[in-house]
Amino acid sequence: METAVATAPVSPTTAPQSVLTLTEAAVSQIKQVMQEQQLDGHFLTIRVVPAGCSGLGYDLNLVKDTKEGDLVWEQDGVKICTDALSTEYLKGTTVDYLTSTTQSGFKFENPNAKSSCGCGSSFSA
Repeated sequence: METAVATAPVSPTTAPQSVLTLTEAAVSQIKQVMQEQQLDGHFLTIRVVPAGCSGLGYDLNLVKDTKEGDLVWEQDGVKICTDALSTEYLKGTTVDYLTSTTQSGFKFENPNAKSSCGCGSSFSA
């Protein structure tokens, strides 16, 4: 997970929690990373960006400040934000954190994704 910092604080717009939900495992992992990197008070940004062979991908970052127009909400002590365009792609999505003997990472269960690539890193809507 990359860490980015916005330069100026802005007035965010409150979003309903139904935009996206984090599982208990995802919340735990995010809190652990924030604690390890001393990022108390930061926001988890989740954005849909052009990426991969299917056209769209997810971009997760921890940022100090939100961007103008960001939609912001909190779940289990994690402050989450996204932009209005990403919200259209993320509605109803559940984000989980999975670990196995060979890999670990965030998994998106997105009802808006019509297809995804073979490697699972991008999707189309």
